[in-house]
This record gives sequence, C-alpha cells and structure tokens, in this order.
Amino acid sequence: MIYFTSDTHFGHNRDFIFKPRGFEDIESHDRTIIDNWNSVVTDEDTVYVIGDVMLKDNEHGVKCWNQLKGNKKIIRGNHDSNPRVEVLKECPNTEIIGYGEMLDYKDHHFFLSHYPSLTANYDDNHPKKKHIYNICGHIHATDRFCDMDKGVIYHVDLDCHNLTPVSIDEVVSDIDGWLKEHGRTFITRT
Repeated sequence: MIYFTSDTHFGHNRDFIFKPRGFEDIESHDRTIIDNWNSVVTDEDTVYVIGDVMLKDNEHGVKCWNQLKGNKKIIRGNHDSNPRVEVLKECPNTEIIGYGEMLDYKDHHFFLSHYPSLTANYDDNHPKKKHIYNICGHIHATDRFCDMDKGVIYHVDLDCHNLTPVSIDEVVSDIDGWLKEHGRTFITRT
C-alpha cells in the first residue's frame, strides 16, 4: 500500500507546532506520531513524506525516523536542509526524491510537492485521465482541499489526517468525492 504524510517536524520544540496538534510538549507529540504511523503502515508499505521531517535536534529526529515502519520516500520541504538530508540518506529504508515527483495510480495522476502547486488551467473540459492533482503539505492545513479553479490541491498534512499517514486509496476516494460534490465533471473521451 502507498501512504502519504507531511510535516512530522520531529524534535521541533516550538509550541506553535505541537500545541495546535493537542500536545503540551514535543516528546509526547513525537511519540504519538510514531505510534499512529506504525498502527497503519507495515514494513512492506511505501510512505511518501511530503517535507519537513525534522528540525532542531537531528539526532532526536533520526531516532524518531528510524522507528517508523515502511519504505520512506522524502519529498524535500523548506526545513529539509542539505545537512538534514545528508543525515537522512544514511537511514535504512529511506530515499530522498527531491523537490517534486509525479505518481500515477489507477486513473489518477499526482504531482507530489511540499508547497501547494497549481496543476491545471481551467481545463475541466479535458478527459479525467489528463488531470493532475497536487498532493502537498507545508501549511499545516486542517482542511484537506484547496481549489483555485486551476487544479485540485489535496493536503496530506498530519494536521488534517488525525496525525496519521493517509492511504492512496483514501486520497483517491476523497478527491473523487470532492469532485462530485463540487459539480466538477470531466469528459470521458479517450
């Protein structure tokens, strides 16, 4: 199974990170993220982490990171500095992708990026299979969607998924439901 998440911020001991998520300290924040992750992800799963893995204490961040199950692929975020990336490269089951990645799944095409990205240009008249949906993090959104009439932006921030990675099947279901709810229909020609 494929999962997504973003903005784990392991070791980022600033209350504007952990307090909005319901914690009094970074230690309980980090422990809960690890427990939630490992409650859904298996060692055989792949997890795309869409940026901001850790901050401040790299040793603590790596200790947390290495407790996470699955094959982890990192899309770099604004806090994923070169020194942090070098440390993470040495971790088992970890791949650094870069700043963006395309991913196809069933009849959906995704652009993975830490920052929200426009992926369309008023092209509802194109076939669904030609649409690209942005999967992002960064803004600690509590709403899963941002629609700018120029593509669907779907947030995988921990903040809008109960501090737990979200499966690709849930993402697809959410997007298809959102499109239907908002009257977004696409022509079906091939």
